[in-house]
Amino acid sequence: MDALCAGDPGRCARVGAPQWARCTTRGRAQPPTGGCELKQRWMSGRRAATAAAGALALGATLTMQSADAAPAPNVAPLTAASAGQLAHRIDTTLAGRTAGSFYDAKTKKLVVNVVDAATADTVRAAGAEARTVKHSMAQLDSTWRQLKAQASIPGTAWSMDPVSNTMVVKADRTVTGDRLARLDKVVRGLGDTVTLKRTAGRFQPLIAGGDAIWGSSARCSLGFNVTVGGQPYFLTAGHCGNAVSSWSDQQGGSEIGVTQDSTFPGHDYALVRYTSGIDHPSAVDLYNGSSQQISGAGDATVGEQVQRSGSTTGVNGGQVTGLNATVTYQEGQVDGLIDTTVCAEPGDSGGSLFDGGTALGLTSGGSGDCSSGGETFFQPVPEALSAYGAQIG
Repeated sequence: MDALCAGDPGRCARVGAPQWARCTTRGRAQPPTGGCELKQRWMSGRRAATAAAGALALGATLTMQSADAAPAPNVAPLTAASAGQLAHRIDTTLAGRTAGSFYDAKTKKLVVNVVDAATADTVRAAGAEARTVKHSMAQLDSTWRQLKAQASIPGTAWSMDPVSNTMVVKADRTVTGDRLARLDKVVRGLGDTVTLKRTAGRFQPLIAGGDAIWGSSARCSLGFNVTVGGQPYFLTAGHCGNAVSSWSDQQGGSEIGVTQDSTFPGHDYALVRYTSGIDHPSAVDLYNGSSQQISGAGDATVGEQVQRSGSTTGVNGGQVTGLNATVTYQEGQVDGLIDTTVCAEPGDSGGSLFDGGTALGLTSGGSGDCSSGGETFFQPVPEALSAYGAQIG
C-alpha cells in the first residue's frame, strides 16, 4: 500500500496527525491509569430490530409502472434510527419482495421500493411509503453477480442505490485503457440496471504512518472497544491488523495491545487484545474535549446522516448512499461495505462510523480528502462483532 510508510520513519512523522488529534492528556482529563483513554471510533443510532413473525403469502401480478411513492396513511414522522428498525422488520417479513429502501430526511419517512400491488399494501400498512419501481431485488442481485464475475477490476466499486433503483458502478482514476473498455462493455451489457460513474480520486485503504494507534510501520485509528468472554479488546480495520501485530497508543511507546485476528481482503475487520491496564471506555472521541457514549451496534440506512471519528481528520459527517457495496482495491476485493459521502484520509483507517450512541462501521478506504471532499467505505460493525463473538463495551 502506497499509504504505508514502512522503511521511512521520518515520513510517518511528516504525515502524522495534527497536534489536536494526538493521544495525549493535554486538554482532557487523565484516566485513572495515568495513560490516554482509547475511545471507540464508530457508533450509530441504528436498528436493533426485532424480526416480525410469520411469512406473508403474496402472489400479486407484477406491475411495471413509472417510479412513484404512495404515502402511508396517518404515519408519524420517523427518525433515521426508527426508520432503520422498520426497514429491517419489513425486509425480514417480506423476504425479498421489496427492492431496497431509504430514509427521506425531508419528509421523515421510510420509502420502500416495490414491484407489485400486494407488497405495496403491506408496506403502507406497516407504516412506510411504497414506491413502485422497475427493477426487482432479484434483478439487481443478478446484476451484482454479473459485475462480480466480469468487472472485478482494481479501482472499481459498486452498490445497490435504492433511490435510482440501479446498481451504481464507480471507476476511479486508475481505471483506464483496456480496463475501462472492459468495464464499459460489461456495463452496456447490463442495460438500465446499471449506472456508471467516474471518481476523480483513487480507491485505497486509508492506512498511514503516524498517530493514534501505532505499529512499527503504520498508524490507524481505534474503532470500538469491545469485550470477548468478559475480556477487553478493540476493533479496527483488517488491513491495519494485517500490517501490525503489536500496538501502542503513541509513536515508539510501550505495547497496549496485540492483533488477535484480522481479515482482509474479503472483509475488513481486526480484533486487538488489550495487554495493558489502559482505560478503554465505550465511547468515541469527538476531538473537542468531549466524547460520544456508545451503547450498542446497528445497521446503517441509506439516507441516514452519520459521523466518522479518526486520528488524522477528527470528526466529519455525511450521508449513507449505499449498502452491501463491493470495492476492489489494488490490494484485494471487499464485499458488504457501507458507502458514504463522509471524507477520510490516510491514518483514519479503522476509525468509528456512528450515529448517536450506535456503532455502525469501521473505516475501510475510499477516495478524496477532507479539504476537497471524498467518498468513504466502512466495514459494518455487526458483522465484525458476530465474527468474533464480541459485544460493544
